[in-house]
Amino acid sequence: MNQPDYSFETAAHTAGALRVAGVDEVGRGPIAGPVTAAAVILDPARIPAGLNDSKKLSAKRRDILAAELHACAEVSIAHCTVEEIDRHNILRASHIAMCRAIDGLPSAPDHLLIDGNMIPRGLTLPAEAIVKGDGRSLSIAAASIVAKVARDAIMRDLAQHFPGYGWETNAGYPSKSHKAALLDLGITPHHRRSFAPIHNILCKDI
Repeated sequence: MNQPDYSFETAAHTAGALRVAGVDEVGRGPIAGPVTAAAVILDPARIPAGLNDSKKLSAKRRDILAAELHACAEVSIAHCTVEEIDRHNILRASHIAMCRAIDGLPSAPDHLLIDGNMIPRGLTLPAEAIVKGDGRSLSIAAASIVAKVARDAIMRDLAQHFPGYGWETNAGYPSKSHKAALLDLGITPHHRRSFAPIHNILCKDI
């Protein structure tokens, strides 16, 4: 099974970059909650074992790795709100969250490894987009883990205030029970009104 490695980072270091940051986001698909991004600069001498695409790890393993990363790497996490997602669109909001995460790093990176096939507009730092980067680059994998853990925690907290939608388990994704709850309980301020399931309900209520 293919695992992410440090080859993209090594190539950037060889080209003269001292500080290479991996950048990823989580939460494009949900119909509720923010989109969350993370930027991580790994210490090559202290890379936690077992880093991988967050989707390939158990929740317990993600929590352990996220704690390790916060202890041994430079980590920045940022968000775009539901209002911003509806105002822009989910792709642009994801990129805004990425830029905020990059800006939040304790010190500026020299090179960025961005998950996906697009580099967010407005970036002034050298950057490369890596398709499926969370499964190819250790730095992007690290970013995917800390972003996922952070967003899941937000959704669990929101679930306490808005029970019945199952956010503590579905993280805002449109599961069958989540969509059923929309019809039974209605739309909350944390639902994305520009997304089809919510938009369709709102149109029916007009």
